[in-house]
Amino acid sequence: MIWKRSAVLRFYSVCGLLLQGSQGQFPLTQNVTVVEGGTAILTCRVDQNDNTSLQWSNPAQQTLYFDDKKALRDNRIELVRASWHELSISVSDVSLSDEGQYTCSLFTMPVKTSKAYLTVLGVPEKPQISGFSSPVMEGDLMQLTCKTSGSKPAADIRWFKNDKEIKDVKYLKEEDANRKTFTVSSTLDFRVDRSDDGVAVICRVDHESLNATPQVAMQVLEIHYTPSVKIIPSTPFPQEGQPLILTCESKGKPLPEPVLWTKDGGELPDPDRMVVSGRELNILFLNKTDNGTYRCEATNTIGQSSAEYVLIVHDVPNTLLPTTTIPSLTTATVTTTVAITTSPTTSAATSSIRDPNALAGQNGPDHALIGGIVAVVVFVTLCSIFLLGRYLARHKGTYLTNEAKGAEDAPDADTAIINAEGSQVNAEEKKEYFI
Repeated sequence: MIWKRSAVLRFYSVCGLLLQGSQGQFPLTQNVTVVEGGTAILTCRVDQNDNTSLQWSNPAQQTLYFDDKKALRDNRIELVRASWHELSISVSDVSLSDEGQYTCSLFTMPVKTSKAYLTVLGVPEKPQISGFSSPVMEGDLMQLTCKTSGSKPAADIRWFKNDKEIKDVKYLKEEDANRKTFTVSSTLDFRVDRSDDGVAVICRVDHESLNATPQVAMQVLEIHYTPSVKIIPSTPFPQEGQPLILTCESKGKPLPEPVLWTKDGGELPDPDRMVVSGRELNILFLNKTDNGTYRCEATNTIGQSSAEYVLIVHDVPNTLLPTTTIPSLTTATVTTTVAITTSPTTSAATSSIRDPNALAGQNGPDHALIGGIVAVVVFVTLCSIFLLGRYLARHKGTYLTNEAKGAEDAPDADTAIINAEGSQVNAEEKKEYFI
């Protein structure tokens, strides 16, 4: 009787020690996220374990591994490490159906468990752009749709023109038939213009399963548009006698055909001096007859466009240096130098400085020459009248002096009067004798 009582006491003491030791034992696990098709590692650790068994089971409560013994026939599940402190297994080629809550059990009294949730990411398929056509006419409305399926969670779609993101788009998310993944689509509407020609339209899919390497789909726009035309002169101030080159810059798609040059609505009047070379019009030795409106016309399969340039040929500054010698009744000679220019501020001056802008050997227009000649004639006439007046005044003074010679020698006034009268009588006598 005493023996039985001691045996019972010993049994309870052993059980108490076991319970007291098991209170410090607890399995530790972590949630795992893996991309579909990848490999998941499930690890269960126990810091204090007195040789107690560990077990992994799947969401369906099927035992996968009990210590180092495989319990479920699934070639994708392998043992990574088994000890009294750790039980790790791997699940390869993970599918969406593998997602769920896995349980690690520590067989103490009572059994202790820890949960680890396995999240499987659905990788989005490569996006596809629909609604694209090429070429597109300028001004047309283009609607592009980018679509991707199989993402979990739903992927994000963004649009770009080259490197510039477009924000104003439509977004649609739909659940797939498996009720696990999503199909996402985004629609971009815009009206094209010539600046869109050659631009890359990019649909980019971002998703956490892509490891910061997004999937993209791209289409390059080809826009057809009518030509744009611009005329560029070789000089902003064309002058008479100088050459002039008019360049017709035309841009369009398809490329414009060779340009057509006209003047005042008709053909070029002087083909020998007005030579068309490609997109350039070369005018040799400008003159006043070249004044007018020049038109450059460019055409492609989409349409036609033109530009106009009004040509005004300016006079070339010119200097005339005539020298005139005027004969007179005396030995006096007058030499006059007159400078006449055809500029708006024409003036006459006694200077021999030539205009540096004048062309060597270039004669001015007829009206300039006539004006110069008239000015010289007027000036010479005035000089001649002045010299003739001086000559007449000089001879008149000599005559009056001879008449007064008798009065100068008289001793008094009476004698001077008599002498003067005598001189007049003698003069009349001489005059009568002369006759």
